[in-house]
Amino acid sequence: MTFRPLPSRTLGRRSFLAGSAALAATLPFIGKARAQDPILIGEINSYSRIPAFTLPYRNGWRLAVEQINGAGGLLGGRPLEVISRDDGGEPGNAVTAAQELVTLHGVHALAGTFLSNVGLAVSDFAAQHKVPFLAAEPLTDAITWEKGNRYTFRLRPSTYVQAAILAREAAKLPITRWATIAPNYEYGQSSVTRFKELLTALKPEVEFVAEQWPPLFKLDAGATVQALEEAKPEGIFNVLYGADLPKFVREGTLRGLFEGREVVSMLTGEPEYLTPLKDEAPENWIVTGYPWDDIDTFPHKAFVEAYRKMWGEDPALGSLVGYNTLTALAVAIVQAGGTEAEQLVNTLEGLTFGSPMGEITFRPSDHQSTMGTWVGRTALRDGRGVMVDWTYVDGADVLPPPDVVRAWRPADPAPTPEGENPPEAKGLPKPQ
Repeated sequence: MTFRPLPSRTLGRRSFLAGSAALAATLPFIGKARAQDPILIGEINSYSRIPAFTLPYRNGWRLAVEQINGAGGLLGGRPLEVISRDDGGEPGNAVTAAQELVTLHGVHALAGTFLSNVGLAVSDFAAQHKVPFLAAEPLTDAITWEKGNRYTFRLRPSTYVQAAILAREAAKLPITRWATIAPNYEYGQSSVTRFKELLTALKPEVEFVAEQWPPLFKLDAGATVQALEEAKPEGIFNVLYGADLPKFVREGTLRGLFEGREVVSMLTGEPEYLTPLKDEAPENWIVTGYPWDDIDTFPHKAFVEAYRKMWGEDPALGSLVGYNTLTALAVAIVQAGGTEAEQLVNTLEGLTFGSPMGEITFRPSDHQSTMGTWVGRTALRDGRGVMVDWTYVDGADVLPPPDVVRAWRPADPAPTPEGENPPEAKGLPKPQ
């Protein structure tokens, strides 16, 4: 799929300025659009496998492209063009797509991916072929730590960040007996590992009395809920998402699993997963997510307005991730003054760009962005699930400090400026 901006939907310079503070700062370098070779981004994602997240994500990056080209393009008027491919959730397909995008289309950078194993495969390809790759959505810690490389950067808050935020909330609860449930692949496994080690570090008296590992999107809800109930936990850490989540919620509600128990749930507050549950959405769970309709900052409201105008629907978290992905690459290209791979990588290291959620920085130490997430409780409002009592947690507040993560990566990255992380981020346990 090649995406070319639609002139009839161009939002224009005024909307662009309102919607993206980062690119507004680069406007002195953006000239009037004229016929020039486009700047090509190769985008790969699991559109047919996980449409609930990836289709809003695609709408988000399309909005960013519209705004960028509507404001005059990049580097003196060159249009930004995205050539998109569907990997079907398969690492082999993603690598084949990356090969095509680089060798046949000559893209200047790669972006996207959702599943952790797919992101790792494209990251390895990027390192071998020395192509900048912005991993938009995969959460695996390995992509920036144990298997990190010079050419790969990651936007979304990692498994570690999500687990650390939820562990902080779980440590405040007056309970000690925990059970976990997660899909049996890298993301689920690492999420449980992180949560257990971080919660134990904060509250040593906790114990984990049961673990359930259903195959991804193949949950046997009845048997799983029964097994969890038999363990008699006081709290449940849930990592299920997609089609597995509503099965778990419905069966658990029917059998009374959640009555009198705390549930701490990763990603469940994201509209992609919470909204489809409608009035069956669980109440009072502690979740990470995206309370888009209650965020009243000017940049975010401008983003929501532009998104609704273009697509006629409300944004999801994927929408925000897609928008931030192309915005970050556009700012990097402008600041680099071109599309040469090594200069683009050098620019991405330490790059700060504005977004609807505030400034985000790619840390030089591990190429992880400081994009954070919202944490709060679930509730029902007008027959649908929402997040309440939420706060935004900046990724910089929970990521391990630069001097620690440099030791976890295969190669030492560029020097990290002092003060990249606040003192309170120090002392976090090393991944096992």
